[in-house]
Order: sequence, then C-alpha cells, then structure tokens
Amino acid sequence: MKTATITIAFEQDKLKALQFYAGKKEADLQCELDDFLQKLYEKYVPAQTREYIESQFEPAATPPKRPNRPTAISPGTHIDSSRQNSGRTEP
Repeated sequence: MKTATITIAFEQDKLKALQFYAGKKEADLQCELDDFLQKLYEKYVPAQTREYIESQFEPAATPPKRPNRPTAISPGTHIDSSRQNSGRTEP
C-alpha cells in the first residue's frame, strides 16, 4: 500500500519537550503518532470500507509448490559418481 506524508504545525518548544519526555519513557514518537492515526482511521472509517480497502492490498494467494520429483533410473543402471558431467558425451 502506498504511504502518504503528513505535515502538521506544532510549536517548536512543545515538540522539544514532547521528544524529551517521551524519550525518558523510552517511547517512540513516530510509533505513537502512527498508533494515533490508526485509531482515528478505525474511529471514522466504517468497518465495511476498511475491509474493502484492506482487501485491495492483500497479497494474492500463491499456489503451493510441487515437490521435485526424482528422475527415474532403470534397474541395473550404473552411475559413476566420480565423473562430473560437463554436458558432453564421451565414447
């Protein structure tokens, strides 16, 4: 989902005080603001609309991968593991 940047005006001295005291409590101001916006979103946007918006950005279900099938070797076939196959056949 694309994100948007929000710019708000707030008194500089108040912001410094907020950052100082939030830091003392080991609170992340960015996380606090994100949480607050999420709560506003949930408060004002109807549940059906939120569900629709969120369904637009869910990753498509990926089909399960098929396991690799081993190559069948007929009985009596000798495999020489000491030779490396270079892609060419030798007489």
